[in-house]
Amino acid sequence: MEKKTKEEFDVVIVGSGIAGSVLAKTLTNAGKNVLLLEAGLQAGMAFDPEAAYKNYQYYIDTFYKASAKVPNSPYPNIKDAQSIDVLDIEPITQTNSPSTKGYLVQAGPLPFGSDCLRGPGGTTLHWLGSTPRMLPNDFQMQTLYGQGVDWPITYDELMPYYEMAENEIGVSGNVEDQVGPDMSIENYGEGYVFPMKEIPQSYLDQVCIEKTQNLKVKLYGKEYTITCISTPQGRNSIPNPAYKFAGTYWNKKAQKLELAKNNEEYEPVGAIWDQNTGHRCEGNASCVPICPVQAKYNALKTLRKSDPKRLKIITQAVASKIYTDEITNAITGIEYKKYKYENSTVYDTAIARGKIYVLAASAIENAKILLTSGIANSSDQVGRNLMDHLVMLTWGLLPEKAYPYRGPGSTTNIPTFRDGEFRKEHAAWISPIDNWGWSWPVFSPGSDVSSAVSSGMFGKKLRSHLNDVLPRQLLLHFECEQTPDPNNRVTIDPQYKDQLDNYRPVIHYNASEYMKKSFEAAKKVSDQIFAANGVEDYTAYSVANDPDYVTYKGQGYNFWGAGHIVGTHRMGSSKEDSVVDKNQRTWDHENLYLVGCGNMPTLGTSNPTLTMTALSFKAAEAILKQLEN
Repeated sequence: MEKKTKEEFDVVIVGSGIAGSVLAKTLTNAGKNVLLLEAGLQAGMAFDPEAAYKNYQYYIDTFYKASAKVPNSPYPNIKDAQSIDVLDIEPITQTNSPSTKGYLVQAGPLPFGSDCLRGPGGTTLHWLGSTPRMLPNDFQMQTLYGQGVDWPITYDELMPYYEMAENEIGVSGNVEDQVGPDMSIENYGEGYVFPMKEIPQSYLDQVCIEKTQNLKVKLYGKEYTITCISTPQGRNSIPNPAYKFAGTYWNKKAQKLELAKNNEEYEPVGAIWDQNTGHRCEGNASCVPICPVQAKYNALKTLRKSDPKRLKIITQAVASKIYTDEITNAITGIEYKKYKYENSTVYDTAIARGKIYVLAASAIENAKILLTSGIANSSDQVGRNLMDHLVMLTWGLLPEKAYPYRGPGSTTNIPTFRDGEFRKEHAAWISPIDNWGWSWPVFSPGSDVSSAVSSGMFGKKLRSHLNDVLPRQLLLHFECEQTPDPNNRVTIDPQYKDQLDNYRPVIHYNASEYMKKSFEAAKKVSDQIFAANGVEDYTAYSVANDPDYVTYKGQGYNFWGAGHIVGTHRMGSSKEDSVVDKNQRTWDHENLYLVGCGNMPTLGTSNPTLTMTALSFKAAEAILKQLEN
């Protein structure tokens, strides 16, 4: 039964992840009335501390009981608003027979190996929390390297919004460490520091740094110097007394926002149920999939800063279609299906109305909704250019115990190959040193126990073996940038629908030769790092390791998805080849904005959440200006 709501808002937002929450907070605090549609369950949203606490404890309890500790394991995966789950990814054996396991329809030729979370707070509930900025050259890939496309904005234009994002997330880090390829202190502005001091680098990192820092490696006839730097992160540490956000570039240039009235010390934002909890990272080592004390940032922290008097939230509301005026082409409403209870096939249909509409679901969901509605696609770019970081892993045993499985998943990265002339030939990468042992590629430590028992080890011998092997495990991962390819895309097909009769995304995905050469290059670099550190290499690639298996020059490689889902409605300088302009407003509809990673024309080597947050602040600014006119 359809209900046409009479209530009209200034802005209607779909999705309560970090992009949607930034919009909700900024707009309501500026006096605008906002309706937020969230597909997931109530989940004690941001404004009820008691409910939020009980709900989060349920998440933690579910995580404890889960046999596979994958990113979505603590959270409900309801059929009415299904999340993408890495446990559903399987090899595609026939191109004419897509894999339909799970939510995505995988049409191949390779499966798309990343997930995201549909629910209050979105994927920030399970993200790792790494927050490096993109490099200035990342915005000019076509001009500098003949790859991909250029952005319609420069790094300098985005810099003040990066500062807003770092303030909102509460980034911990050392600006002086971020010097590297195409990045200098000047790129952060005079005297700029992060809100909090860097998270201490792990003991494992220190062991690796001793023989890796300034190591000379050779790649395709050229010599490079390896450096190891601390990674900026969205988790609470010690507030930096030098951080005076009243004096930041963005605040000087945007005094009307009145976001900083004094120079008080930055105050970490704790758990949404108790501001005295989670003010410091406790090293629980479960950042992916859940921080038990919420020392790590999640979008509900931003949402709770909204003006509750001006924000209406409707949960269990799955956006299904967007309506337009036939004459003006303006958006007139968003249809949503509100299901009755978890996994219910019973729902009511309603239409949300506002002056401006914002899709902030995810790169895949935004594209699916647009394709379902047949809108915003005069460029034929909706759904196209789906990208992710293709993660190639290498693993081995250190000659001494360095004790992984402690603290955040990564506190150090190798930036050497983030930028350079080599990008004309193969993809760049950032290389975190991981604190997870071999858990990602071979499911350690559980697999170590089972294989040892299978070989006849028990009792004291088993304990001795595990005590020797587990503390020496080293994992390097190489997050290779993926360039945009119009054939890597999201489509819809009436054959594939969910139980609310909404389309399921159909994914077409592959790895180019440009990507495959980066796997070869990264493995050559890994071999030299392992040799310098005396690491016994146990890396082995096969379809059994992961469904994403490719060959390059006769050598096989696995790659894993990073959960960095980008592209599908990219921004640009012209409506002929992009979906949104530099303010994230669609070219085809003056009152429809798209926010999130789907706007990013290229990926670079940075985890995309910080850049997405910066772009969301830019969109919020544009929406406020449009509402004032």
